[in-house]
Amino acid sequence: MALNYKIGDSRVLESRESADGITIRRRRETMDGKHRFTTYERIEHPNLAVIKKDGTRELFDREKLTTAIRRSVGKFFKSEVEVEEIINNVEESLYELGESEVLSRQIGDLVLDELAAKNEVAYVRFASVFHKFKTLDDFVKILEQRRTNKREK
Repeated sequence: MALNYKIGDSRVLESRESADGITIRRRRETMDGKHRFTTYERIEHPNLAVIKKDGTRELFDREKLTTAIRRSVGKFFKSEVEVEEIINNVEESLYELGESEVLSRQIGDLVLDELAAKNEVAYVRFASVFHKFKTLDDFVKILEQRRTNKREK
């Protein structure tokens, strides 16, 4: 049986910012004091349009980004928290650009930057899909590029 509580018919018992700093968790109680429940609040950003390679536009979809990252990184991270952190960082970077439209390539580059700092294998896996690798030489090039970048730092 699903219970539906109205936020307006409840009072906040406790508010706490989540570890990611993006979500607020509120513990609530119905006005009659019989039921308690939890709500989560997330900052709502203005709509962000993504310009795809073929020139079409679609609204930025966090879930689509999440699916793409999870599919590419496999089990190369110890926890879901690490994956969420990457997604949060990419999303935050997109909104910090202050633009109403971004290129899908920009999103991919931000993901690659995050993955490069966290896990090289996940980075190569994502790069292989993002750059549409067709040969082993494509993998060799990206690995050489990573090694060069690491030496320069």
